[in-house]
Amino acid sequence: MSEAKLISATSGNTPYQVLLNDGLHQWLADEPAPLGGGDNGPNPISLVLSGLGACTAITLCMYAKRKAWPLEGVHITLSLSAVNTGETSNQITRHISFKGPLDDEMRSRLLQVAAACPVHKLLSNPIQIHTEAIH
Repeated sequence: MSEAKLISATSGNTPYQVLLNDGLHQWLADEPAPLGGGDNGPNPISLVLSGLGACTAITLCMYAKRKAWPLEGVHITLSLSAVNTGETSNQITRHISFKGPLDDEMRSRLLQVAAACPVHKLLSNPIQIHTEAIH
């Protein structure tokens, strides 16, 4: 995440379907049919979780490559749940499975590196969202 990224999100006549664009790629977000959408793409929460999963996997693979470790692949599952700790908050649970002949020390270090991926840092620190209407 070295540079600011401009993403556009546009909705039209299809209920709840949103076309997302970063200037190079296009993809859809939608809601499931029971919520009135067409289920033509992941919902917004799935998109956030997939961003964390992708960033984690890429960060781990880059780190292992730089260290010349025998990481053959990564499988990550993510879920979001509400946690009641007196004050309700959200919690993302991330399970990481490493493929390849890694020793315990390598696996432990890779778990530490996962917490350093840019999206993990973004989601786990305070964030301000400034919103304004434009004409």
